[in-house]
Amino acid sequence: MEAGAIPELMELHLNPVIWLALFFTPILASFPIAYIWPQRQDEFARKLPMLSVFGLFVSFIITLFILFNVEEGRYVYPWLPTLGINFVFVVDYLSKYMGALTGFIAFIIGVYGLEYMKEDYRLGWYWFFFNLFTASMLLVVYSDNLFMLLIGWEGLGIASWGLIGHWFRDDDELSYVGVLNRTVGPLKMFWSPSTGGWRAISTIRVGDMPMFLAVAAIYALTGSLDISQIHWEQLFESIGTVGTIILLIAFLMGPFTKSAQLPFSEWLMTAMTGPTTVSALLHSATMVAAGTYLFMRLSWYVQPWNIHLPGVEVIYLFVLFLGLVSSLYGALVALASRERKVLLAASTMSSLGLMFAAAAASKWVGLFAIIVAFWYLITHAFAKATLFLVAGHIIHETHDRFLGGDREVFNKMKVTAIVTLFATVVLAGIPPLTAYWVKSAMDEVLHELIHEVNALPLIMLVTISAIYSAFLAKFFALNFWKGRHVHLHLHGGGIMKTAYSLMVSMLLVLLAVIMLGIDEHAGEFVHAGLATTSFMVGTLVLVTYVIGFIKPEHESKVGQVLYDRFYMMALNDYIVPKIGWAIAWVVDIFNRAVDFFTHTFIPGLFEALSYGVRVIQNGSLERYAKIVVSAVLVVLVAVSVAGWL
Repeated sequence: MEAGAIPELMELHLNPVIWLALFFTPILASFPIAYIWPQRQDEFARKLPMLSVFGLFVSFIITLFILFNVEEGRYVYPWLPTLGINFVFVVDYLSKYMGALTGFIAFIIGVYGLEYMKEDYRLGWYWFFFNLFTASMLLVVYSDNLFMLLIGWEGLGIASWGLIGHWFRDDDELSYVGVLNRTVGPLKMFWSPSTGGWRAISTIRVGDMPMFLAVAAIYALTGSLDISQIHWEQLFESIGTVGTIILLIAFLMGPFTKSAQLPFSEWLMTAMTGPTTVSALLHSATMVAAGTYLFMRLSWYVQPWNIHLPGVEVIYLFVLFLGLVSSLYGALVALASRERKVLLAASTMSSLGLMFAAAAASKWVGLFAIIVAFWYLITHAFAKATLFLVAGHIIHETHDRFLGGDREVFNKMKVTAIVTLFATVVLAGIPPLTAYWVKSAMDEVLHELIHEVNALPLIMLVTISAIYSAFLAKFFALNFWKGRHVHLHLHGGGIMKTAYSLMVSMLLVLLAVIMLGIDEHAGEFVHAGLATTSFMVGTLVLVTYVIGFIKPEHESKVGQVLYDRFYMMALNDYIVPKIGWAIAWVVDIFNRAVDFFTHTFIPGLFEALSYGVRVIQNGSLERYAKIVVSAVLVVLVAVSVAGWL
């Protein structure tokens, strides 16, 4: 397997109106509903979200234009040229696909949201932040300049806070995560929307701050912020092994927290307090995808396979195993989950871990590993968006967020059931469907590491794939076939069905692109899929899917620990707050000490000295004489006592 080479990007010109329309149309289109809704919540206002969706549609069309008509290269527009900071957009293999993916998924979910959110009480808030979410992700996707990328990065954070905590009144049990009023020791095992929003933004901030410092350090060391133009090898050589490790870890803290890798996974689970449309967008084309996408973009231009420095190897080895461990953790949690959206959230974390691991394998395998990770991102995005939209529809019809549904649900929601079945078997990696070919390529990539690292990454991948397939079967079985009886409240749903049917159909398009070799890189996946070992893994995945369908539930103490996510919430809700309070207590004591010394002790000391000086210097010659005589006597006495006289 050849490492591969990245062609140098030419600096080209494109009318800036294209970029302005791409980023600002969704935001501007959301202004009418955002402005009018707080003043009047009538039928007229309820029609305004169509404008917001139209803005998303315009952005989607522009992403298609870039995909098919814009030449690969850099598009530079002056901003702060004296500081070397400009508006720089990049059109390359990753950004043109990722942009179209984001545009399409955001538009389809927007259409779905017209029906799903039509009775909501905060339409202005919802559509403004939804469109800001999309525009921010597009800015992250196309930005070559790290400063611009950070603007989009922060836009994602703000929008996620607004959307995850959208139902801020905390007055609807359906919007919670966990079992209400359940506790384990000091831990509350249920989370409200307002808590979910706070957990998201506070966790992400932990990663953003070191990332900002890393970007500042890169600028100070290289004089450039353009990812594609920085001479990364020269930078790593200049700062040495320790410097490289510190710099890359600080930078990757942003992607790790954004993509919910261990130990920053809890916010993703409780982010399910937001509307399901938000969950679908967050888990497929924005936010969590941004972290893995940024790591792929960075690796694309760092080209670690061409750099033979210890610091780089340490970091990529670290990311490889962090991704695999996070993926295994997410798969186990999903397997035991009893809530529809939490199961899907944990499965997303598992998939993101595999993307990190595959991209990190590029250090030893080369460019092909990044392409495999990226195609898994695309496949996962369409399948996961479909499953979230399905989950939202079922929750709408059953008024229940926990897994449940028997054959009555299958019979009365046939389209929904068939879409779910197809999305789960495709995402599981069952041959000869879409994810099978991508997963086979991933098997091949990690198989290459047996000689470079060891066999553990490949063993973990096969294990994760088997578990992954089982919980997807569980999701289908407990919602449409073998779950408990639920009461259906069927009403409408036509737009929602159309949306997720369109979404799932994209998996067939991807299959055609792979099998027909329309994309030269993806066409290589077929070769990997035809290998005997890949077919054996695919068969194992099929078997675990069948087992998961036949026996989707199993009560045990171990299962309860998995359901409680290994009590990882203790870190967020108990340990870190206790540490924080301890630090705050120490800081408070220090502040009080400083306050005492600066405002009480030192002024008092000088006041006493001043009083003493004023007592001595009162202008009386008699007192001065007494003081001098007394001093002389004291000296004489002291000398006598010492025996010097």
